[in-house]
Amino acid sequence: MIKEKRVSSMVELAHELNALPNPYVFRGQADAAWKIESTLERLLGNGWSADLARKCEDHSLNSFKSKYRIYCGGEHRPESKLAWLSVMQHYGVPTRLIDFTTSPYIALYFALESYDPRSGRDFSIFYLNYSDLMERSIDYIRARDRMFNETRVSINEKQDEIFETVIDRYSYDIAWVSEPVEANVRIDRQMGTFLISGGLNRRAMEIISSDVYDGVDMAKIVIPASLYEGAVVALRKMGINSKTIYGDLGGLAKSIKMEMSVYF
Repeated sequence: MIKEKRVSSMVELAHELNALPNPYVFRGQADAAWKIESTLERLLGNGWSADLARKCEDHSLNSFKSKYRIYCGGEHRPESKLAWLSVMQHYGVPTRLIDFTTSPYIALYFALESYDPRSGRDFSIFYLNYSDLMERSIDYIRARDRMFNETRVSINEKQDEIFETVIDRYSYDIAWVSEPVEANVRIDRQMGTFLISGGLNRRAMEIISSDVYDGVDMAKIVIPASLYEGAVVALRKMGINSKTIYGDLGGLAKSIKMEMSVYF
């Protein structure tokens, strides 16, 4: 079950974030009312169905692959399905990947990046214990496949392969957390990883809220609009901004825009 926690000060927020041990991933969102959902889910909206989602993914994947060499400018050609989806996500193609990060403060940055301080809306950070979640996912597969002998330790560096040859192939309705083996520079800067639904029969929020993950620590921290400026200042003192996260002119522009929203 996804808990909801509310904080009323930066001290409380820092306590919540700093108290969590290593095996957690985080996602910041500019509106606390938003659910955890992929860009593909948002694209299809109420028209979502497993058949339509699969058709959309297959079409976009095939189209992107077929034209990749024309536009890639000599970039490395991805090998695994997760790597392809990661590159597609990077360039704005709707996919079932959901961006997370291992840093709670980078997640806070992303909650603020598209936040409109004039809206007066609360923003949020979602977190989950990915180690426990992956244990449950592995147990789910083992209960259905006697040939599957992987463990939480043995899957290290094989998440892409297992996702493609087992989870996606049999459309298991489980969640999978993975950083593609062929991660790009931006993912590395953002300490990024992905949450992905194994099957397309159910949306990501339905899957992680299912009985399979009962007892896995996951929560949404709701942060009031009044803490916006304090959060921006705190991140600036930590050296976390769009310049360090993106490392390009686009990042510099985003950094200037955020400063303007606070100081002018």
